Amino acid sequence: MGQYRTEAILLAVRDWDDTARMVTLFSRDFGKIFAVGYGARRPKSQLAGTVQPFVHAELSLLPGKGYESIKQCDIINSFRAIREDLSMLAYANFLAELVVELWPEREAEPAVFDLLLASFEIMKVRNPRITALASALQLLALAGFNPERGICVCCGEPLTYPAFFDAATGGTVCSKCARPGLTEFSEEVAAFFERLLQLDWQSPGGFSVTGAVLIETEKILAQFITYCLDKPLKSMSFIAAVT
Repeated sequence: MGQYRTEAILLAVRDWDDTARMVTLFSRDFGKIFAVGYGARRPKSQLAGTVQPFVHAELSLLPGKGYESIKQCDIINSFRAIREDLSMLAYANFLAELVVELWPEREAEPAVFDLLLASFEIMKVRNPRITALASALQLLALAGFNPERGICVCCGEPLTYPAFFDAATGGTVCSKCARPGLTEFSEEVAAFFERLLQLDWQSPGGFSVTGAVLIETEKILAQFITYCLDKPLKSMSFIAAVT
């Protein structure tokens, strides 16, 4: 395979050596790819101002033995506003890390690409905290991690409230089956959960949520992600530090 072009979102960028940057990107056609932007740290390089986190671009890539080489990066949307706002930066980084962890290399997932791109667009004009919650839940569902919310995962009976969430068993449990220490899964949290999962990114509409429901939903999401990945995301600590 020779040099090729693909539309992609740059999920993570870090210094590789004195002149190059290592990039983790998610391509619409090829999924997750690791690539190197040789010369991207040189001020006069054409890659210097384009190889940035969260950039949406058309890339020319050349396959290599270990990593692809970025030969050209034509920006479609720089998403500069995200990089310049600490809150948006934290939540965008969270979504990017989640995508990196959930999908293997070279597995095309156009729905994931479209969802991530829509999330970054909406984040600029709507609450980034709620945007990230909705996007993360939908990304997990696309990856096959969709917790049970209609029945008790222990006894199989239709769920009644108050209920609780148990990531280790895959979803909600009734009050009779709940073990100590589980997070409450209230009727309000359940409704908010469904609203986020069904959010239409082309027409998200407006809705309000109480602080208590938002906090409980975030707690459940964090527990579920940690269980699914068998580790917490590093970006969660960053969110806690800046929000």
